[in-house]
Amino acid sequence: MITHRARAALLAASLLLTGCGGAAASPDHNSAAAPTTSVAPGTPVPEAAAQTVPGQLPGLGPKTRSAVPGAARQVVVVTGRGPDSPLSEVVLYRRTGPGWQPGPAWPAHNALRGWTDHHRAGDLRSPIGVYGLSDAGGRLPDPGTRLPYDRSTGGFRSPGTGFEGESLAGSFDHVIAIDYNRRPGTSPLDWTRPLGAGRGGGIWIHVDHGGPTHGCVSIAERHLKELLRALDPALHPVVVMGDHASLAR
Repeated sequence: MITHRARAALLAASLLLTGCGGAAASPDHNSAAAPTTSVAPGTPVPEAAAQTVPGQLPGLGPKTRSAVPGAARQVVVVTGRGPDSPLSEVVLYRRTGPGWQPGPAWPAHNALRGWTDHHRAGDLRSPIGVYGLSDAGGRLPDPGTRLPYDRSTGGFRSPGTGFEGESLAGSFDHVIAIDYNRRPGTSPLDWTRPLGAGRGGGIWIHVDHGGPTHGCVSIAERHLKELLRALDPALHPVVVMGDHASLAR
């Protein structure tokens, strides 16, 4: 019987140069998540509610806030539960007149071993930082995003099982490329690695399969579709991602 540790080692070796995305990729599928009741990003709110909109992005310290581009009017904040935890939460914020209007809080997974300031291929940690969200794609048709969308039934394959034995089928039905060690303006399948292959790549937001990823962030399919439809290139969307303590720096 293959142990959990052995399975992780085998999967890490198979993705040494690919990260979550790429021809040999193998992270996630739809995990059940409790329905949320928050308003959708950008929805007008009553005046009383608008008074409580935060003037700064919650949970971000001065170092992290300074890395968010001034032009960004949409920010996806991925907050990890701990530096070594694969559990996190995703919230899309929209810059409005009063401040940053939050959308729903969605449960998410990140990499098996948590987070790192210096991501390396195969380290099974998600990269901490602020990155653009320029491109999308997937195995299934475009669900209505304004981001460039590359549909490929062959390129977005997710065979095999995850770290907890869960099926990875459907993990890449829809993905959003995170602009870590990639060339913005290209398909999520593009293999260009400006920092070199050793620094990993193919870091995406993709469909959750109910377990940790190799480096990506994953959310339930219905939430990913909502995010895809909400993101607007004209608002210069970025993702801010890391464990709670790292984001607070």
